Formats: sequence, C-alpha cells, structure tokens
Amino acid sequence: MAIRSLASLLLFAFLMLALTGRLQARRRSCTGVYWGQNTDEGSLAAACATGNYDFVNIATLFKFGMGQTPEINLAGHCDPRNNGCARLSSEIEYCQERGVKVMLSIGGGGSYGLRSTEDAKEVASYLWHSFLGGSAARYSRPLGDAVLDGIDFNIAGGSTEHYDELAAFLKAYNEQEAGTKKVHLSAAPQCPFPDYWLANALRTDLFDYVWVQFFNNPSCHFSQNAINLANAFNKWVVSIPAQKLFLGLPAAPEAAPSGGYIPPEDLISQVLPILKDSDKFAGIMLWNRYHDRLSGYSSQVKSHVCPPRRFSNILSMPVKSSK
Repeated sequence: MAIRSLASLLLFAFLMLALTGRLQARRRSCTGVYWGQNTDEGSLAAACATGNYDFVNIATLFKFGMGQTPEINLAGHCDPRNNGCARLSSEIEYCQERGVKVMLSIGGGGSYGLRSTEDAKEVASYLWHSFLGGSAARYSRPLGDAVLDGIDFNIAGGSTEHYDELAAFLKAYNEQEAGTKKVHLSAAPQCPFPDYWLANALRTDLFDYVWVQFFNNPSCHFSQNAINLANAFNKWVVSIPAQKLFLGLPAAPEAAPSGGYIPPEDLISQVLPILKDSDKFAGIMLWNRYHDRLSGYSSQVKSHVCPPRRFSNILSMPVKSSK
C-alpha cells in the first residue's frame, strides 16, 4: 500500500511538472494596438501578421451623433468617401482568422457627442448596420462586408451623457438578433479616476475590456518606481465592474508628448510584477501601430505581459486516493 501511495504521489508530481511546462509554453500575448492614423505604419494585415497583437482598434470614427453624418478617417490608408476603405474587409477577416479581435474606435480628436437617448439609439443603429452584424439597406458598410468584433469608446470631447445608453443599445442587438457575432465593447478612459467623459458608462457592466490611458496624465505616470502607477491602476480595479483592465501605454516617447512612456525593461522588471497580482489585469494597449513598428515595443515585452493560461478545470479535478 505504501509503495502504491508513493507511486501515486510521484505520478501526481510528474503531472504537475508537465502541466507547469505547458502553462509556460502557452504564455500568450495580451497586447492591443491602435491602427489607422499613419500610412507609414503599414497595412492592417501586416500588423496582424506580426503575431504581436490580440486586439487591433481601427481608428477613428471621428464624427457621429448630434444630427451629423458619421465619418471615418484612416489618415490616408483609404478614402471612405469613394468606398475606398471597403477593401479592408479582407484584411479584417485575415486578422480575425489569426485570432485577433478587430474593433472600431469611435471618438478621439473629432466632432461628436450624444444629445439624447434617441441620438444614442440612432448612433447604435448606424454602428450595428455599418460595421457589426446588421445589414439594413439604408446603411453603407465603409469597411466592407467584414463583421467587426466590437466598438471601442475613445471619448475625449463633446458631451458626457448617453454613452451608457449607447453601450446598452449595442449590447441589446445581440439579444435581438440571434446568431450574430457577439458585440464586444471596450473603452479608453484617462487614468485619473473617474474619467470625465465615460464615468457613467463605465459604472455599468457592459464593457468587456477597458484600456486605461497611463500617458499624458502626469498624476499617474511611472516615475522610476511603479508605486504611483500601481495605486492609480488599483483605483480602477476596485471601482468599475469590468473584469479585464489593460495598461494603456505609448509605444515610444514620441507617441506621448506629455509623458508616460515606460521603457520595456522597466515595464518588465518593475511594473508587470505588481500589476499581475490583480486578477483584473489583462495586458497592455499601445498607442499606436506606427510607433510600435519603429520601436519594436510589443516584440520586446509580449512574452512578459500576460500570465500563463490557467487550466483551472484540470487543477480542480479531485485526485483519487490509493487503496
């Protein structure tokens, strides 16, 4: 009996070592990037082909709401006014085939806002039928027939109201239209809490991913030690219901004129060890692909960003005792 018990313990130890190896081998990149604001950043397909990104936010739908005709600006990549951006459909599908979630970012520096519940409903309808799972004939599809994975709220101007309603209307389409792809919602608030523009929206449980911008905000920058940044990040952890929070970073010093750049070696050695203690920490979001292409930031940090995949269903299985 003692020999059988010892054999069982040795087998269990071997399985745990093998599982640990699998966990390390399957360490994944949990990195996102904004694409679309510089023609020198290369194509969308080329960005996804690097294998460095789990998320790409196409930026930006810079005009919407307040009775305006919505407009997308991809900074010279294509001209939506002559349907020139429809060719991106195949690149979007290429990215999705590689497991990359492709989102449309709305807001940024532009002319937008929501003046009423009806305005939010109309913008949601436009987004659903123009970029997501809808197909109403009165809407064109600026990026072609590819169905995006969701909408990113990068709100930094205009009104502060009705974004919670916009999020609710977008999520409701999945319930109304059975069989359509799930709509993911993300947001890019500024790191001082609460965010001025999206405070009400982020109090809901509608957002799947929140990439908090830890740049151009000196009060929560990394400054030779990670405590200041960690305290600011923890405020978000305990204050909003979203379960996946990302550290929003510039991919190079030039990407953030007001500061916030963290050298890769400092991110790896000082910041990530602290943030990984939070179950809500899910990775990093970089601004933007152009700067990341030049600096190689994502390539330098991607193997350190995310914890290994957890096989909780395996680890929680009961171990049979020997008799």
